Amino acid sequence: MENRIQRIKEALQGAQYKLTPQREVTVRVLLENERDHLSAEDVFLKVKDKYPEIGLATVYRTLELLSELKILDKINFGDGVSRYDLRKEGAKHFHHHLVCMECGAVEEIEEDLLEDVEKIVENDHNFKVTDHRLTFHGICGDCQSKKE
Repeated sequence: MENRIQRIKEALQGAQYKLTPQREVTVRVLLENERDHLSAEDVFLKVKDKYPEIGLATVYRTLELLSELKILDKINFGDGVSRYDLRKEGAKHFHHHLVCMECGAVEEIEEDLLEDVEKIVENDHNFKVTDHRLTFHGICGDCQSKKE
């Protein structure tokens, strides 16, 4: 975790920002809960446990800054709630998700499933793709098993 925090600190410094104590505790919460797709409110509550004097606005600003710097991705799974997902280090693109419409489980797919589609879009439509997001909505294996 310390290595990732150091690399995030360097990314912030490269963009003329500092890793303040408030930003660092927010990053630590995101790293500790990396698989959970936390909302801003979730992040705030977890940060507040560690840093009681922090305000909600500070957490929001930190999340927005980290999103602008492509350290975080802001995502929405169709439930009206923005969630935050740390971008995988060295990843060219945002990773994909499987969202169960029954239980709400979210599974990540690390493979880039859209390389060929990107090439078609770039070649046939003269459009330079810089990123993409793919979310499949359906029913997970556990929920399918319960129905049988």
